[in-house]
Amino acid sequence: MTPTYRLTWIVLGTFAKVWFRARAVDAHHVPLTGPVILASNHASFADPPLVGTSVDREISYLARDTLFSKPVLGSYIRRLNAVPVNREGGGGPGLKAILDRLNSGGGIILFPEGTRTHDGKLQPAKSGIGLIVAKSTAPVVPVHIHGSYEAWGRHQALPRPRKVTVRFGAPRDFAELRAELANAEKSRVKAIYQEIANRIMADIAAL
Repeated sequence: MTPTYRLTWIVLGTFAKVWFRARAVDAHHVPLTGPVILASNHASFADPPLVGTSVDREISYLARDTLFSKPVLGSYIRRLNAVPVNREGGGGPGLKAILDRLNSGGGIILFPEGTRTHDGKLQPAKSGIGLIVAKSTAPVVPVHIHGSYEAWGRHQALPRPRKVTVRFGAPRDFAELRAELANAEKSRVKAIYQEIANRIMADIAAL
């Protein structure tokens, strides 16, 4: 880890353990090197650091592209391996930035639901993560964060001291669906993207 990332990892990890009594389960499923996608449910402001501080390697996060133009904040989030995406969370440049990060051997956190849940329940997966998985060779590690909605859901201004558990599942490679895409009819392509997304969401729900 770079010095800035390591310091942030220590500070946020310590806060999570003290305030949220955060505990990681089966984090050994995350490879310490090489490309990997951590696909997590999304219930809280705290989800990205909760996942990132549970693994002993640098992980990239998605951040709104407009933040990178801020003099101090922009420099800081670059040092945290943030990947710029537009307000809608995707688009051509955003997809390319994500794939470039994975192709260079990096890890990245993605949220299949696309946005934080309003009620604490898992939401249907959007096809975007299926597209990213299909166009990369990275394994996908499902992650289910339990308790983060109660700790700091979108309806709360400040975090509460609630217990949080971050569970990691065994990685998937989706090799068969990637292979099918090579010769798939155009009408089938989007369905494959959604199928990948649905399988990932099912894996998350099972944890």
